[in-house]
Amino acid sequence: MSLTHFDEEGRSRMVDVTDKNETVREAIAAGFIKMKPETMDLLIEGKMAKGRNVFEVARVAAVMGVKRTSDLIPMCHPLFITKVDVYFETDRANSQVDIQVVVKMAGKTGVEMEALTGVSVAALTIYDMCKAVDKDMLIGGIRVMKKTGGKSGTYIREE
Repeated sequence: MSLTHFDEEGRSRMVDVTDKNETVREAIAAGFIKMKPETMDLLIEGKMAKGRNVFEVARVAAVMGVKRTSDLIPMCHPLFITKVDVYFETDRANSQVDIQVVVKMAGKTGVEMEALTGVSVAALTIYDMCKAVDKDMLIGGIRVMKKTGGKSGTYIREE
């Protein structure tokens, strides 16, 4: 397997997808943001100074991040995204918010980068809205959980 974002002389390039078949493509990415228990309580109770519903702001930010991925990642193709779902699950035992983003479209290239960007932007937004009370938050575990469509078919992460 070779790296496709470089030509024979080592110059970077955007991969040519002109001759690829359009298929329905979906990617699911996940990650988390860990925080102090007191921060988790404020977040769940809607008592953050920057806004009562941090999750809805982070959800909108994730969708915006998905749509702007090609502006952030140099070799990503601009895509016509047809679906974005963002899920948050609070885990009080571990004092963290688990984030999942699902991205779907029909096209010639996958949407893994878009899903990963959505998770990242959601986590960063939660950090931004909670940093006044907790600068020690940790963002991590950002990964592709599942990908379907395209020549390589289905990938499901084994954890």
